[in-house]
Amino acid sequence: MRYSRVHLASIGYELAPNVVHSLALEERLKPVYDSITVPPGQIELLTGVRERRYWDPGQTMAGGAAKAARKALESAGVAASDVGMLIYGGVCRDNLEPATACAVAADLGMGGDVVVHDISNACLGLMTGMFHVAAAIETRQIRCGLVVSCESARQIVDLTIERMLRQPDIATFRESIATMTGGSGAAAVLLTDGSTDVRGHRMVGGVVRSAPEHHALSRWGPDSGVPTSGPQIMVTDAVGTLEHGVALGVQTYRAFLPEVAWPETGPERVICHQVGSAHRIGVLKTLGIPIDRDFSTYEYLGNIGTVSVPLTAAVAAERGFLQAGQRVGFFGIGSGLNCLMLGLEW
Repeated sequence: MRYSRVHLASIGYELAPNVVHSLALEERLKPVYDSITVPPGQIELLTGVRERRYWDPGQTMAGGAAKAARKALESAGVAASDVGMLIYGGVCRDNLEPATACAVAADLGMGGDVVVHDISNACLGLMTGMFHVAAAIETRQIRCGLVVSCESARQIVDLTIERMLRQPDIATFRESIATMTGGSGAAAVLLTDGSTDVRGHRMVGGVVRSAPEHHALSRWGPDSGVPTSGPQIMVTDAVGTLEHGVALGVQTYRAFLPEVAWPETGPERVICHQVGSAHRIGVLKTLGIPIDRDFSTYEYLGNIGTVSVPLTAAVAAERGFLQAGQRVGFFGIGSGLNCLMLGLEW
């Protein structure tokens, strides 16, 4: 889809306060490592993640998302009452129902005619929310929309470590190592029709492609299904996810460049979903994008799921990596499998 009147006005984010090093997790996994006879240091060696962050116990997802939302609104000089649509796109939610977006809207003092709902699309939830808000702005349904998310890795990492200690074998280790990269944080993206005082960065267009035949490669949720009557698990076929995810990324990229009318040289800067070193290298190499065009945060923030792309973009902008006039691609591949690419003129 092409856009002619959609602008990314601002990004707000909130870092979780507690830094957790990979070596600290591996100390807890020592019996597993001894059982499968591998040396410590595997998390960083296999994924490139040295540390990640956790929220304090008791932090609600709505509360973290609302903090990020306030920063986005204040940065753009937009009042909460001007927002016509609020979407929460996180994997983590405070309850099965009602929508976590309702709690965020209440925290921000929203009400009346604002459209409020959640979107679920694995690690692409927030970007998918941007896709929907952009379409609503383009078709003049709303003038301003806010997409928020908050993710927390503490619980699922703790539960996975407990499972690995109960089943200290190489098969369990392989399907659990990706979980050890999980981090925590919150982000909010404010999109407008450009009529606000801060026009921001023009969104050029976006492309979505899917490969649902690979939906079983990754699973996070109750072991016995919904309702949540069993302990949560997260299992990932990391090799299969990378292989089929990269193939889907190539397919999406081939459709993306002509859709946004960019040259074959592609974007001048890219912000990708932050999974780890193997994913970064594999995706960029296959797409033919030089690694120096990419900005990464996974080394010290880990994989923050839906929060990864906007938070990383905000940090990249703060550090001067993103400059006015550049072609910038927001790229995400999520479990399902789904791929979403958004193009912006920074």
